[in-house]
Formats: sequence, C-alpha cells, structure tokens
Amino acid sequence: MKKYDYILVGSGLYAGVFAWYARKNKKRCLVVEKRNHIGGNVYCEDVEGIHVHKYGAHIFHTGNRKVWGFVNSLAEFNRYTNSPVANYKGQMYNMPFNMNTFSRMWGISTPDEAKAIIEKQRAEITGEPKNLEEQAIRLVGRELYEKLIKGYTEKQWGRDCKELPAFIIKRIPVRYIYDNNYFNDPYQGIPIGGYNVIVEKLFEGCDIETSADYLENREHYDSLGETVVYTGTIDAFYGYRFRQLEDPRPPYMGYRFGKLEYRSLRFESQVLDRENHQGVAVVNYTDRDTPYTRVIEHKHFEFGTQPKTVITREYPVSWQEGMEPYYPVNDQKNQELYQRYEELARAESHVLFGGRLGEYKYYDMDKVIESAMNRAEEIFG
Repeated sequence: MKKYDYILVGSGLYAGVFAWYARKNKKRCLVVEKRNHIGGNVYCEDVEGIHVHKYGAHIFHTGNRKVWGFVNSLAEFNRYTNSPVANYKGQMYNMPFNMNTFSRMWGISTPDEAKAIIEKQRAEITGEPKNLEEQAIRLVGRELYEKLIKGYTEKQWGRDCKELPAFIIKRIPVRYIYDNNYFNDPYQGIPIGGYNVIVEKLFEGCDIETSADYLENREHYDSLGETVVYTGTIDAFYGYRFRQLEDPRPPYMGYRFGKLEYRSLRFESQVLDRENHQGVAVVNYTDRDTPYTRVIEHKHFEFGTQPKTVITREYPVSWQEGMEPYYPVNDQKNQELYQRYEELARAESHVLFGGRLGEYKYYDMDKVIESAMNRAEEIFG
C-alpha cells in the first residue's frame, strides 16, 4: 500500500477543490508545487496591508449556484462589482460597451442613436468574416473596434488582428443601457481577506511540498501515490529529457507530438505613496503603443482605505520554456495538437488531468471549480 492515495501536481483551484473532496473522504494527499507557495495564480501577497493579486486580477463571478455556495462555505465574499475602464490614448471609456461608452464616444444620449451608428458601421463587412478584425467590425463596427479592441487584442496575442482567426471572438457584449457591470453572472465578488483564505481551507490536511518539480522526479512521486492529479501543461507531461553525458547544460525538454502554444504574462508592481492612483481596480490600455494591457490597483478589490496603494502593470509576452504559461493559444492548429495529447490522457489509468493547463482550456475560476467538483463527485459520490 502506497503512502498517499493522491499526488496532486500543482496547487491551484482545480487541485485544491479535488483535495478538499478527497480529504472529506478520508484520502491521504500530497501536494507537489513548483512555486514557493500554494494557490496557483490566485495567490495573494500582503503589501502595505493590501491583498495584492500576484498573478493578475482575479474577480470571482459565476452563474452556478452550487459553485457559489461552495466558495462561500470557505470564505465570506464582498460585494465587489467588476467595472473596468478603458484608456485609449488618454480618453476614458466604460466597459463593457454600454450607453456610457457610446455617450462618451459619440456625444449621444439614447439607445436608438447608438444602435443606428453601430449598425451603419457593421455593414462595412459583407460575407463571412475572414479574420478577427472583420469579425469584430461585423459585431460592433469600425470605431469601437479601432479604439477599444484592436490594440488590446494584438498585445494580448502578440500578432495582428488580421492574422488571428475569426472564431476567437464569437460575441462582444453590447448593452444599450447605462450599466458598467462587466459580468452578466448573478454572483460576483472577492473573498474577504484575499484568495489565500480559500486556498488554505482547500488544502487543509494535505502534506505539501513547495519548490518541488514533479516532472523532474516523476518516478519518486509516482512511487508514493496511487493516483496522480496533474494540473500542469499536458504536453510537458508527455515530454522526455535527454542530453549527452559530457554536455553540462540542463536536460532538454522534448515533447511526444510537439509543443502546445501558450501566452505568458510579466508583471511590474509598484508601491505608491498616495491613497488612490486611478480610482478603479482595473484600467485596460487599448492603444497598441502602450506596452502593457492593463494596470491593476489592488486595494479597490476590497474597498481599501490604506494610506498607500499598490499598482501592477500587466505585459503579455510570448511563452518560452521555463516561463509560466498563463493561457492556451486557442487556434485550430493547437486544438488539433491537443486532441492528440488528450487521446493519450484518456488512456491513463492512474493519472487524472485537470485545470486550465491540464485540459488546455481558457477556464474562468468558476469553471475550473465546477470541473474539479464534477470529477471529484464522479469518484467519491
């Protein structure tokens, strides 16, 4: 009999929810985490009494009452409503696109006026859109696309919108009402005390190793547990390491079918000696020339009144080996490659794959939790 029932590779929300169910069913769990802390991308740092979202803004929202009930059993949530602002060359626009946006852009006041302008601009594209640019114009018109979509999207994906497939944008929310609430979901908020409160409860009772690499020591960790719950990149799981004995360089990571593509992020944080820097938690910078996509002012997530403030600039970057992969590149080539890896994964009898990287899906937090809950309930009942 092995020491653990489950070896949990990674310590984000998927692994945490699975661990919570496993511990509830008296299972022994070991968490193996590459970073020096648990929590994955929802990890928060305390800086000047402010809960700083170390890996970018995380705003919880869901339409799933069961998921909402679950997270509220772990922490109390505040009433934060996501109402970001877009900065286009110093001009400020409310998001998502609503009557406040249209009034600012065109000096109008009624839904009929806004609809008429958008419909006229949408008509520019006839036939099936051939790329993301044409798709966006077909959905919202030229001016909204040029000012509020084009630059941000090109920075995010690292390529021109004309080079991106149309299916990346299936719809763009347009509201002909004065409402700046970004999400349509009925449940929304930030855990009081930060996400670490939730993470600590999810992994309560587990043994935890941080700064530990499962893939570097796979045989050792596999020998300790009956089943592996793997939330890292699925292609790396099917990698192999090799080098010439006389080569002093680190081993090379190869892949069974080749590398999947990811996008990564770089963060620059700064403590400012002022109470309020930008008046809102998230400002998107939608022009192409500004190198970062957004600035986060963390105290506003929890209505902070601290004398200082902390801001973070978020820069999208091309992912390279050794960097943190934040989200998959959702195009046809990568989806076809993922299907080949998924076929291997389905054949594994002692490994469960989950989460944004393990399933190669651009999950929101609630969808990650829902996926883990469903898998755990299939196993534990």
